[in-house]
Amino acid sequence: MKKSLIALAVLASSGAAMAQSSVTLYGVVDTSIGYVKGQENANGMLNSGNATSRLGFRGVEDLGSGLKAEFVVEGELQPDDGTAGGLNFKRQSTVGLIGDFGQVRLGRALTASYNAVSRYDLFGTVGLGSTLAWNGTQTGYANRSNNMISYISPKFSGFGVGVDYGFGEQESNRDARYVGIGATYDNGPLSLGLGYDKQNNGLVVGGANDLTTWQLGGSYDLSVVKLVAFYKETKYKEIATGGSDKLKTWNLGVSAPVGAAGVVKATYNNYKVSDSSVKAQQFSLGYVHSMSKRTALYGTYAYLKNKGGADFTLNSALAGAGGADNSGKMHGVQVGVRHAF
Repeated sequence: MKKSLIALAVLASSGAAMAQSSVTLYGVVDTSIGYVKGQENANGMLNSGNATSRLGFRGVEDLGSGLKAEFVVEGELQPDDGTAGGLNFKRQSTVGLIGDFGQVRLGRALTASYNAVSRYDLFGTVGLGSTLAWNGTQTGYANRSNNMISYISPKFSGFGVGVDYGFGEQESNRDARYVGIGATYDNGPLSLGLGYDKQNNGLVVGGANDLTTWQLGGSYDLSVVKLVAFYKETKYKEIATGGSDKLKTWNLGVSAPVGAAGVVKATYNNYKVSDSSVKAQQFSLGYVHSMSKRTALYGTYAYLKNKGGADFTLNSALAGAGGADNSGKMHGVQVGVRHAF
């Protein structure tokens, strides 16, 4: 009898706590069939062609007086093989507080600089058609930071700001430190974003470098058509020799509704290493058809042309295609389905 009363008391107290908090399961499953022509011809299944496949848990607890506690853990899924490498939560793993002051969070997450400007890629920075500006494998840019403390301000007349600091957590904190800031303005049809990053000891092809990046983007929605553009410049300073290079990227894009459920979009990307002939151009064309609020069908075509010894490849291209062909060209097409839950 006594044990039963204790159990009832525990259930009653946990029920009171649950009434003030909530946990949400959410995710995206996105898979496509693709064909890529580079050094070789390859076809097969691709993941995350329109949005990154993911599984996440989000929890909020009301602490009273306008203060809330929040956590987010989110991991990437690979539907083609059922995430053979194992699910982790490297997309986001944070805990923090939210109030009238804004939000403070701790952990691994997308940086404010990336969030401020990457939204101006009409292809969502995933799939064959997306820009390579934020592709970490090819540019060294890190759109997330570990061991990060972040502050995200509330919106004031459309303006917002985010500030990030990533601890190096090494013998010399400077060895892997990250600092960045992102500012945004959203007012009706006009949207603007500005970002700055400094990443120490970033790993890129050819060795370890300090990366300093600034980026600016914007969009204007005319209802019948939406115009987008961004510019990104990254300076690489090689730690061993002190030598430096700059990679300059700019993008122009346009999207337009087709009927009540479709959107057609096109982008042009230009990549150039300063003071050299190394450059590349990319053109992408896509269509997304929303079958419901959660489900969409999509198709994408992308073309890449390297010049001056550049060796860029289309984002998320099939491994069997290798890199670009001997003339520096690469083509790709994918058709897929995306479902959010």
